[in-house]
Amino acid sequence: MSDDAVTGIDTFSQESRTFSPPSEFVQNAVARPHLYAEAERDRLAFWRTRAQLLSWKTPFTETLDWSNPPFAKWFADGTLNAAYNCVDRHVESGHGSQVALLAEYEDGSDATYTYADVKDEISRMANVLTDLGVRTGDRVAIYLPMIPEAVFAMLACARLGAPHSVVFGGFSADALRSRIEDAEARVVITADGQFRRGKALPLKNAVDDALAKGAESIEKVLVVRRTGGDVQWTEGRDVWWHEARETASAEHEPVWVEAEHPLFILYTSGTTGKPKGIVHTTGGYLTQATYTHRNVFDLKPKTDVYWCTADVGWVTGHTYVVYGPMANRATQVIYEGTPDTPHQGRWWEIVEKHKVSLFYSSPTAIRAAMKWGEEIPAKFDLTSLRLLGSVGEAINPEAWMWYHRVIGGERAPIVDTWWQTETGAIMISPLPGVTSTKPGSAQLALPGISADVYSESGEPVGPGEGGYLVLDEPWPAMLRGIWGDPERFQDTYWSRFPGSYFAGDGAKKDEDGDIWLLGRVDDVMNVSGHRLSTMEIESALVSHEWVAESAVVGAADETTGQAVVAFAILREGNEAEVEAAGGEDAVAELLRQHVGTEIGPIAKPKRVLIVTELPKTRSGKIMRRLLRDVAENRQIGDTQTLADASVMDLIQQGMSEKK
Repeated sequence: MSDDAVTGIDTFSQESRTFSPPSEFVQNAVARPHLYAEAERDRLAFWRTRAQLLSWKTPFTETLDWSNPPFAKWFADGTLNAAYNCVDRHVESGHGSQVALLAEYEDGSDATYTYADVKDEISRMANVLTDLGVRTGDRVAIYLPMIPEAVFAMLACARLGAPHSVVFGGFSADALRSRIEDAEARVVITADGQFRRGKALPLKNAVDDALAKGAESIEKVLVVRRTGGDVQWTEGRDVWWHEARETASAEHEPVWVEAEHPLFILYTSGTTGKPKGIVHTTGGYLTQATYTHRNVFDLKPKTDVYWCTADVGWVTGHTYVVYGPMANRATQVIYEGTPDTPHQGRWWEIVEKHKVSLFYSSPTAIRAAMKWGEEIPAKFDLTSLRLLGSVGEAINPEAWMWYHRVIGGERAPIVDTWWQTETGAIMISPLPGVTSTKPGSAQLALPGISADVYSESGEPVGPGEGGYLVLDEPWPAMLRGIWGDPERFQDTYWSRFPGSYFAGDGAKKDEDGDIWLLGRVDDVMNVSGHRLSTMEIESALVSHEWVAESAVVGAADETTGQAVVAFAILREGNEAEVEAAGGEDAVAELLRQHVGTEIGPIAKPKRVLIVTELPKTRSGKIMRRLLRDVAENRQIGDTQTLADASVMDLIQQGMSEKK
């Protein structure tokens, strides 16, 4: 990586913005400082001890098998069940009456589920899925809004040992179809619709469209009634959950699976355009999810109310809404809607209502709240908050300071966490009560994790230097592969630095050795914490009959971290249609909406610029770095390798005219 690629770190005085832990966290953290020493002394013994905090049907005798890297096996000869660890064992130990889920709906209604309630619900759903033909090892697609049934569905699959593939409810029918087909899912669980910003939106129709276009492996569709809207119905295939639930038994024996049995597949964008089915297994993943949630958030199950604002369609919702918190017997809030519906103080209203003490959200949401004004959270009592978390992308120091001052009342420490879908759980983060935090820095690898920053040549960089973030030792929650594509797994993550996992992010070490993330170094964009492939969006644009060619870049954005900016060349011969549509501006908006239809609203470009040519080398490669310069209003870099350097002048002129 060049020097230019690792610059841009905020140069504020770290001495003036280093925060020591509040005294209450210092008192509460007595048990945590030794974790670093314990892990340093014997890393495998450290993870063995963490794993033994779970309930195992068959105790494991081997901690790690790394004989065939990069394919790891953790606790491989042990057997367990993730749903049992998340629910049953709490009920059996006398905590069945403890509240597990405080469900808040967009319209202001709510529902409460104890751990005993959750056990009954997931047992019923497991029995229903069994009646629908699901067996251990079968894949189940889940396409639901952020409602309790989404949690029940995931845990019911885990109870059966049926790997689930959760697809974000904002994705299109085509995106759902491709994920179903790749995993060869047997059943899909969905809802009639979902509420979003005060409107009832259809959801099952996307499933119907996906199945009409392919996804032939699906045999049954289990439908949750949420909005009461009309739905198409296929007799013999479609089943109402509320009807099946009435006769389903609340007794169900969990299926005990080997630790390396797949727990779930979660699809994430890749640079080749085709989404990657990331595979996570049961024992190692659950060990690290439980350990990180307990220690990073300083969880006290008897007194804390925890809220992670993520949707279960993303990995944060898997690890820090479902598996980590529930394995730790947390009481937590889940919320169906958006932070600005029905008003911009909705999140803070919920914090006040439930006296939330631990709050985990994204820099995008924090920056949006900053824009709305601090007078909005000031209307609500947020004094219950004692710890704040950040996830999804690097948080800029200004947002960190606002979060600490306005939301945390300058008393709640912030844990700025770095991890990925592939890592399964938090890898780099301060520990509250142990680490003096720095605004904007993820800081140190957690005890038991080994992370470093490498130079281009694969050597660790020194203080003040930048390079590539790598993980140089295996970890329990690590991905076990890409579903059905072991070669892609090795090429994508392990080929750049043999023996080490390359995270795809640039990073820099400060003078203290703390880590600062500098963003992606490939063509995957991080938009509001969601990873999107440039090629996947380019493919969606070119699928429109008017588009001949396109290029997509991620540009720095104050609110979303990165924004999608697209450049499109229109096909010749469509001039009359373009004029009839209202000209290039109208076509640009039409193409934005087209991408939203093809992939999902999160992928819609912030801007689409219609151009006559794209900057290409003599070999035909599109120089996206130059387009990124234009999108970010920077001076254009070296154009010597372009076949026609005048192309950049035309693109710059077009951008200026559109401002």
